[in-house]
Amino acid sequence: MSIIDSLRLVFSSSDSGKAYVALAAAVAAGFWVLFGILDQMLFLSPVLAFYIPSDAYVSFLLSALTAVLLGIVVSMNVYVFRNSRVKVGASLFSGSALSVASSACAGCTSAGFFFATTFGIAGATATSLLAQYQLPLRLVGVGLLVWALYSVNRRLNQSCPVK
Repeated sequence: MSIIDSLRLVFSSSDSGKAYVALAAAVAAGFWVLFGILDQMLFLSPVLAFYIPSDAYVSFLLSALTAVLLGIVVSMNVYVFRNSRVKVGASLFSGSALSVASSACAGCTSAGFFFATTFGIAGATATSLLAQYQLPLRLVGVGLLVWALYSVNRRLNQSCPVK
């Protein structure tokens, strides 16, 4: 079974498929908003505003891709957890944790100041490294999410007793 077949199985047009589509959409939207706020592209106060600087197009696209992949992976893992006897392993958290951590630029947000003031030189160094290598870290996060998607697909193929 290919990944497309696994996606059709999970996100079918049945009632349970609609619930998984809603879960994926909610997770993706939530993380898209979170990444937009942390990357200072989405502003909620004093008025709702969205702005993408010309040098942040790639960063925005990777954040959006990460949010969508995160929604799909989480929804598919919930499907595997509910409908098969195969144990849920590390794929739920492996790509998800690194993608969330790497998609929000710690050096570009107020989190950078928090790390620098809380942890001193070590926090400033970590913030500087995260800001400098933000794009490669995001690419690694997307790669891990693709690997997690492949892992869920393999798990669906191995599980015989799917409802």
